[in-house]
Amino acid sequence: MPKRAKTDYIAIHCSASKVTSDIGAAEIRDWHVNDSGWSDIGYGLVIRRSGLLEMGRGIDEVGAHVKGFNSISVGVCMVGGLDIHGRPEDNFTPEQYHTLETAIKFLKKLYPDAKVQGHRDFPDVSKDCPCFDVKSWCRGRGI
Repeated sequence: MPKRAKTDYIAIHCSASKVTSDIGAAEIRDWHVNDSGWSDIGYGLVIRRSGLLEMGRGIDEVGAHVKGFNSISVGVCMVGGLDIHGRPEDNFTPEQYHTLETAIKFLKKLYPDAKVQGHRDFPDVSKDCPCFDVKSWCRGRGI
């Protein structure tokens, strides 16, 4: 996989899976490779419902998660984001949010100038992903 030359963004995503789905990087990789025909999982990191952090494509590799920004961003995916009816919902666990905070702080040490934002905050994105306001959440934690 090609490596990124620079990292301007840390993009936060959700898996758009129901709150009852206990999946991780392996299942998302299967969706992306076998259902979408991609070469690998689109995200660098995946945070399971338990808060367990799993490696995806790798944090230094060009991902496939924000059209037009993949070569300058690393993607972090939180499992969940849909209610039992398939509607967008901020249903992430406290453990996921704890791991997200730890992961972002780690990534900011590697990429200190990178902006942290949700997938929905990129231009030309008409999605609710990741189903919460990442910028406000980060501000509340001094990130």
